[in-house]
Amino acid sequence: MSKLGWILTGAFAVCAIAGVAGALALSAAHGFSAREQPLALERWVARWARGAALPADARSVPNPVGNGAGVLADARAHWADHCAGCHGNDGSGNTSLGKNSYPPAPDMRLAETQQLTDGELFYIIQNGIRMSGMPAWGGSDHDAQDSWKLVHFIRHLPQLTIEERMEMERLNPKGPDERKEDEEEQKFLRGEESHETQYEHHH
Repeated sequence: MSKLGWILTGAFAVCAIAGVAGALALSAAHGFSAREQPLALERWVARWARGAALPADARSVPNPVGNGAGVLADARAHWADHCAGCHGNDGSGNTSLGKNSYPPAPDMRLAETQQLTDGELFYIIQNGIRMSGMPAWGGSDHDAQDSWKLVHFIRHLPQLTIEERMEMERLNPKGPDERKEDEEEQKFLRGEESHETQYEHHH
């Protein structure tokens, strides 16, 4: 084995030992509960794993989809329906799923995400990240188009407006109770009385 090979092997062994030691220390102190905040070592390992998961050629892949109002509108709708459950409409990760995942969903408005290249963001969306809550969304040419549009939207997250967030809230998946509440609100805004209000007036 070459000198470089021995150095890489040694570096990998050190990382592996550190990871095992960290896991054992965490287990002894707190167990493996997802409620615990990640230790500094775990955060470092998570960032390292994300970097290691990205192939070298992903970094230089350009976004083939042009940016524009229509592209961002499509991406907002897609994000609101598929991504906001974990990442929030604003990309903060401040949701029940995002905060209680392990590791928690990152704030995608910050430099740690924004400094990734378009190609790296696309690869993560398409292929996910192992041992995290990030699934792989790729599978077809249509999925690839959606993912490239999402890359533009991720770049736009730090400038997201209140109006855009309100639009996305209307597009978020809703349960029966939330849909009923929205319907009642729309009826009220149109000046229509709900069945419940009419019943109260007659009794």
